[in-house]
Parts: sequence; C-alpha cells; structure tokens
Amino acid sequence: MSGVRENTSFASLRGQLQEAAATFAGGPDALEGILLGMVDDVDRAAREPLEIFPVCHHSPASALAMARRLREKQPKVVYLELCEDMAPLLTELRNCRLPVAVQAFAGDVDGFPADWAPLSVVAPVTEASAEYQAIAYALDTPGVELVLVDRSADHVFQWGRRGEQAQEGAEPPEEAEAALHGEAVGVEIGDLRPRFAELEEHLLRHGKVRHWSEWWHQYVEVPLGGSDHDTYRQVMFLIGSLFRRLAPGEGARLRVDEDRERYMWTRMREHLAATGTDPEDCLYVCGAFHAASRVEEFGVRGGSDTFTISPRTATTWQYGLIPSSHAAIEAQFGLAAGSVSIAATEWAKGLKRTRVEPYVLEGQAGRRKSAAKKAAVVPAPPSEAAADRLSGFLRRPPVLDGLDEAELLGWSVDIVRAARRNGYLASTADAIAVFETSILLAGMRDRAKPTPYDFQDAAVTCIEKDSVPGRRDVRRLVEIMMGGDRIGRVGYDSLPPLARDVYDRLAPLELKLEQRGVRRALLDMASRPELRACSDVLWMLRRLLPQGAARPIMGERRLGERSIQESWDLALGTHQRALIELGYEGVSLEQVLEQRLRRDAYGPQATTATVLAAVEDTLLYLGGRRLADELGTHALKVLAAERGVDGAPEVLRRARALLAYYRTSEPVLPAWIESFVKTGYAHYCTLLPTAFRDEDATVGQVAAMLGFLFSMESLALSLGCDRTQLELAVAQSHPEDPSKTALLWAAQVQLGTLSRAELRARCDELLDNPLVVPSYPRYLSGFVHALEPVPGLADVVVEAVSNAFGRLPDPVLLPWLPLLITTLRSGAADLAPLMVREAGRIFPGRLAALDAWVPPWRTPETDPFAVGPVAAVHRGAALPAAHPATCDAVAELLGCDGGWAAVAGPSSSEGAALTARHPETARALEHLLAAG
Repeated sequence: MSGVRENTSFASLRGQLQEAAATFAGGPDALEGILLGMVDDVDRAAREPLEIFPVCHHSPASALAMARRLREKQPKVVYLELCEDMAPLLTELRNCRLPVAVQAFAGDVDGFPADWAPLSVVAPVTEASAEYQAIAYALDTPGVELVLVDRSADHVFQWGRRGEQAQEGAEPPEEAEAALHGEAVGVEIGDLRPRFAELEEHLLRHGKVRHWSEWWHQYVEVPLGGSDHDTYRQVMFLIGSLFRRLAPGEGARLRVDEDRERYMWTRMREHLAATGTDPEDCLYVCGAFHAASRVEEFGVRGGSDTFTISPRTATTWQYGLIPSSHAAIEAQFGLAAGSVSIAATEWAKGLKRTRVEPYVLEGQAGRRKSAAKKAAVVPAPPSEAAADRLSGFLRRPPVLDGLDEAELLGWSVDIVRAARRNGYLASTADAIAVFETSILLAGMRDRAKPTPYDFQDAAVTCIEKDSVPGRRDVRRLVEIMMGGDRIGRVGYDSLPPLARDVYDRLAPLELKLEQRGVRRALLDMASRPELRACSDVLWMLRRLLPQGAARPIMGERRLGERSIQESWDLALGTHQRALIELGYEGVSLEQVLEQRLRRDAYGPQATTATVLAAVEDTLLYLGGRRLADELGTHALKVLAAERGVDGAPEVLRRARALLAYYRTSEPVLPAWIESFVKTGYAHYCTLLPTAFRDEDATVGQVAAMLGFLFSMESLALSLGCDRTQLELAVAQSHPEDPSKTALLWAAQVQLGTLSRAELRARCDELLDNPLVVPSYPRYLSGFVHALEPVPGLADVVVEAVSNAFGRLPDPVLLPWLPLLITTLRSGAADLAPLMVREAGRIFPGRLAALDAWVPPWRTPETDPFAVGPVAAVHRGAALPAAHPATCDAVAELLGCDGGWAAVAGPSSSEGAALTARHPETARALEHLLAAG
C-alpha cells in the first residue's frame, strides 16, 4: 500500500482530504485514515493492468457506460461476476423475453443438511443491466470469450447457512408476480448499498428522500448518466470503497465477500495462464463493492497459491431459465417498489439522449437485431493510467436539468386518465394540481427537475382519496405508467424436455398456453376421443403444479369414474416457473409423478394413510398394477409398525374406497389388499383396548378403528381371522370418557353382548341421574360417532336425542344445548346427516300430525308370533283341486301313479299348526333376527 501512496495521480485529492480531515476532526484520526484509504483504493483499482469495470445491479448509468466501453475497447475476453456453472445457460437468453433469471436447482442434496432441500439459486437478467450488455456483446461478437468467474451455486450454500441466504431488507412478496423466484437465493452483480445503518439513514435524511433507490437515482444515476468512462470508474470505485470501509465489523458476510474476491481473481489468473491472453485485452465486470478489494489475491500480479478453492459437494445441480419480473427482483433484493421499472424507463431515455447503440442478443424475443456487428468501431488505443477525475467531479456543483414541462405535463395527464379508469373521481384540475405539486416537491428537495419519485408523491397527494375504489392505488398506477411490472417469458426452445412435452401433448386444445393469464379449455371426450390424453395430462398437472395452474371447473376423476366432458381454467404461462422446475425432476410427467409418489410413500414421516393415498393417486393418474401393488405391499409394513391410531379415519376411508374399486374393476382382489385387511383386522384388535383408555386418542379415531373392524369383518373372517379376537378386545376395553363409553356400548350391541333394550335402559338411567345430565351431550357425541361402525343404531341415537329434549326441563336443557351443538359440529359433522335422515323417517312429515303422533319407542311391544284363535275356515290349497289337469300332467311327467285323495272338511284343515304347537322356536328366531 505504501507504493500506492507514492503515486502522484491523486496527490492533489489526497492533500485536500487530509486538510478536510484535520479541519473537521481537529487532527489525524480514523476519519483521515478512511478518506485517504478510499483514495488509495481508487488509485489501486484504476492502475490494475486488467481493466476493472465496476457496476451496480440494474443501473441504467452502468449499462450505458458498459455499452460505450465495449464499443471503444472491443475486449477479447470478458470476465463476469456470475456463478461459473451457469455459463452454458447464457446462450439460451436469446430465446426468451426479458426479464428472466438463470437458475441452478437441486432437489436432492448430498453434502448439505436434508432439511435445506430443495436448493435454488437465481441470477435475474434485465435489459437495463450492465451484465446483459456484456453477455450480448460476448455471445454475438466473433472471437470474444465470456468467462464467468464467481463461485458456483454449490459454493453459495457451502459458504453460508441456508437461513442466511435471503437478502437483507427483502420482504415477503404479496403478489404472484413478486413470487416468481419462489424461495430461491438471489445472486446479482453489484449489490451496492450501505451496510452501515447510520450512514444510510444519514444519506436519506439529508438527501430528502424516502428510500435508498430514490437516493441512488438522484445522486448517482443522474450525475453519472452522461459522464465519461474514467470519471464513471473512479466514482464507482470511490462509492464501493466507502461502503466497504464503513461495513460493520469483520462479520461472516464480509468474510464471504472477501472469499468471493479471492475466488474470482484466482479463476482469472488461471484463465490468463492457460490461454496466454494479454490482460490489456480483457475486461473484468464486477460489483463496485468488489472492485475496491483489499485482499492479497487482488490483481493479475497478486498473491498466487494463497487461496484454495474447496471442491463441490456430491449434490447434483440442474440448470434452466425461469421467468422473472421487475416486482420479483424488487421483492427479492429489498428494492423500493417500482424502482426497476423506473430504471428501465431511464435506460430508454438515456439511449435516446446519448445515442449509444446497445448490444442485443441476435434473435432476442421482441427486440430488433443488434447493430453490434454492423457498427464500424475503431478500438480505443491502450491508454496510461487515467488522471484524477474525482477532484473535478466532487468539486463541480450538481448539474441542474431544466424542467421538461412537456414530459411532466404528459405524466400528469396520463395519471389522471389511469385514475379515472380505475374508479377515481379525477378531473383536469387534478392533473394541474399534480403538475404544480411535482414542481413544488422538487423545489423543496433542492431539485430543479421533478424525478419520477417526486411525481409519484404528488400524484398520491392530489388524487388519492380516503379509500381505493379499485384493485390498484395511485402509487401502483404511477409504477405501471412509468413502465409497469414487465414480466419475462422463457421461450419454447429454452424449456426443459418435460415442459416442451407438456405443451406438445396439450396442443390439441388449440390454446396459447405459453402466454400469461387464464385460458378456458373445453374437453368433449365423447365426440373427440383424442382429448382423453389431454385430460390425463391436465389431471397430472393439477396434482403436481401449484393451485391455480390447472383448475377443473367441470368434471372429476375418482376411482372407477371418468368424465366424458370436462372444463378447465389453465394458467400455465403464469406458473411457468413451477412447470420448468418440474423438468429438473424428470423428462416426463409420469416419471416425476412416480418419483413423488415413491418419495411420499417411503419418506421417514410416511404413515399408512399417506401410502394408501399414494396408491390411490397411482390408480387415478398412472394406471397399471405394478406401482400400486408395490406401494400397497409397503402399506402393510407401515401399518404393522404403527403404534398410534391418529390416521385411523383416513385409513378407513381410503381402504374402503380401494376395496370397492378392486371389487368392481378386478376379477379377483389383489393379494396386497387381502393381506392389508387381514393385517389391519389383527392390528386394530390389538390396539383397541389401549385406544379406549388413551386420552390422546379421540372418539373419532376409535370409531374409525371399529368401523374398519366391523366393515371389513366378513372379508377378514373369510381370510382366516378369528372373531374371538375382536370380542376379547371389546371385552377388555374400559373407557372413562363418556363419548368413548357410548361408543363401546354401540360396539357391544353390534357384537350381540348388549341388547337394544339394555342400551335404551342405560340411556334412560343417564337422564334420570342429575349428576350425569351435564355430560349427556358427550354421550350423544359418542353415539353419533358410533354410526360409523354401527349405522343400524341410527334409530337409537334419534331416540336418545328426542328423549333428552322431551324429558329434561328447560333450566337443565338450555345450558348444555350450545355444548351439544358445538360437540356435534366439531366431532361428528359428517355423520349428522345420517341421523337427520333417520329422524325424517321416524317423525311425521306434517305439523298437524305431531300432536297425535306417538314415538315408535313408546309403542307397546307386541309379539308377532303370538298364537290367536284360529278361525274355522277352510284354508287349504284350493287351486290344485280346481284345476286338476295341471297336477295330473306334472304327476305323469314325474312318474307318479297315485290318485287324488278325498277333500277334507273344514274342520280338518287348520293351516300351519306347527307354529301354534311350538311357539318357543318362533320367539327364539325373532330375538336372533333382532340382535343381528
């Protein structure tokens, strides 16, 4: 560093800063060291043989300076601060409409903690960025090599914990356009913002601005917009050095920054040594913060072999392009809303003002061809170290742009027109007020020309009312008017194979699915059978993509059911990022779906219900028996290993659905479903006594267990299970909870160990006991849940509820009536309709008949087999005697030789006399049928 101080290029500036430090600080101190150190950093970076070009991300001034310098210097090698493993994707930018982001994605991690997955790194690219100018120049200029020198995506996560990768100051995006990057880690060139909070607060307060983007636009973008190359470089070096020297402490972030600088200079020296390129023919594009580096490895003559690049992990990274937007960039990097859109507008104005010819990739969507190859530019001769330009720049008063009344008047008219379209009661007077207020605000902030931010504040002040009549407020309308939230799109040729396959398979729909917005698709498979393949693709997309990408309006897909007509709302263009990321997982939808089903089924947190859901999705979307049988066999192992009953309701529902599907669609049941029923019967019998006593097991879960046992009982017994196991499990159950007690009574009725009469008697005892009456709703909740395993008890449940309302007085009934309603709604909402239907069957249909109606449970029971007096009438079979020819023909056919017997008198024919002689048999049969 001492050698640098001896140079006289910045001797004058150094002396002035020493005097200023002595004046303000009263003598040599830390202020002098900082000021002189900044000059040393600028001098060191400016004298580097390998030209360093400092930039700030999405800065129009940086982009203009970059385009100018590339045409003057015509470098043969461009070193770019970007993840080195993203280089193969840059040529695909010509197939996209900017802004887009280059993405590195890893779904499965090897070498990182498993809970970090998936890993994603994005690098957004916009038209108004210096990096795009460098990329377009290098890719479209023959003989120019583009070399990315920054750390790889793998090192991004190696050098920092997953939770620290989010950009500071970024807020969670609220709109869909702001969430295009998902949870990816953002990487950009030139993150130039003070890391010293007090410094940023000081700059904003004295600059009379609200946020950093506005300060940068006013005090850096505007002064550097028309400056020469040397002035631009030295000013950016100075700003980068200032922010670097005022960064707080030697924290982890600063250590990572220094490692990145060592990494980049190491890669550049390796490339220069391998190719023999002259550093004078190269250009190093990096952020201004890294340009003013003080690491030992700085420069082409810096320390060699002093930094060892760690190897990458075994994680497999995949690369692609995803759509981006101005709002997504602002949200991820903590920029002010609308700042990127304003930068795009300033970029277009700067091109017209300076007449700089920008570089554009050949074939870029929506752009005219670049004139880079046509422009006859003579490369600038190599020059010596630039003289001091900082002294003049810092002394020169700010250039006050004259007021462009035509531009400001156009803005004022346009914002009033936009406000009217969005429901505001704006008028010509508001346009005049916005015009005058913009000039007033600019004057209060020491600006001769209102900036877009001044105009935005004036529009909000003059037009915004108490409420927003539409979806957008005035601030958002100004952002749209200034350029809007431009949203990029990845072209078909740059999509991964899976995404292209999806578009090809959906081509029969004849919709422009690559465009943003919702498209309505109508599928009539009856008249166009070829659309059935499109239907299969759409259902898989609905399963794999986020909600809203493919939403069915009409039609459904269930086990054993297929719709003949369907209607869909498709927004694949809006969710293009999610579709592209599917391409990182496989080459077809079927492959990705199978991988996800396996991951769900074999995951460490997989339950029996999860595996059965995977089996159901396999049958719905993939068809075939191979994967379904494999996952079903795995469900047996998961069920046998479970020791809880949390998933019993879901297991019951899915097992019933799968069993019904196989019974109707297959000639025989698969072996795994038979084994599952057999294993589940024994498994739930074993857990039943514990579940009845467990306080954590809900009554719904225990009811689902009983539902599985009773509904699958016939199949389980046919497969060799023993019913005695269930009887013993119920006999060993001794619940304490009232709802589980009622559920146990229902199970005993189903098994025949408790009669309905005894159950009714127990319910009456509960109502007669004043100590139990407050908890009676919980008993009713248990009875309602019992309708799942024992639906035949619906009449008893209706009777229990009716008796409570009929017998309890209002002072007792009304206090626990809300508890009854909330208990039934929260715990048995899906079973209440069964009870309501049973009540509708029992109760009279008209109000007039209610007074004379007698409930069935209060009607005296009569013996249907009671023997009454037998009338002395002839009740024999009279028809054969009336038509004997028929009987004779049958007798002759059977070979009977007997003749007709004499007809007995009335006294000898007494009908079926056996039942009258032995009534006990009939009564026993009655009790057996009632118990069943």
